[in-house]
Amino acid sequence: MSTPRTPSGQLTDHDYQTLAAIRYALRRFGYFSEDAARSAGLTPQQHQALLAIRAAEKSALSVGELAEFLMVKPHSASELADRLAALGLVGRQPGMTDRRVMKLQLTPAGEAALLSLSVTHRDELRRLRPLLSELLAKLD
Repeated sequence: MSTPRTPSGQLTDHDYQTLAAIRYALRRFGYFSEDAARSAGLTPQQHQALLAIRAAEKSALSVGELAEFLMVKPHSASELADRLAALGLVGRQPGMTDRRVMKLQLTPAGEAALLSLSVTHRDELRRLRPLLSELLAKLD
């Protein structure tokens, strides 16, 4: 069934329903993610930080880069890095070009915690893929 086309900038009831359904699916995934992190003994922000560090080039990230990735102030990222270090999930190493810049790297414990969470998240996203693909196709 084809969706009626409207001039650019105008939306149909169907467009609004589709946008609401996408937003709902994304929020459900967000809640899933937060619950999974808490079940692993982490805050959602700690989980996001571990993922950002692991995904970074050479699996090392400065505190400033972490702040940018998490969209928080540098002092908040620094405090988060301190908490992760206290938990034994990250270590700090001086930067190669600027020794004043500390690079965050996952410890083996951080790697293990992230691996478990990432497998769970990948599986949930695979489960959601058909629904999200269908909803996104409705926007075309």
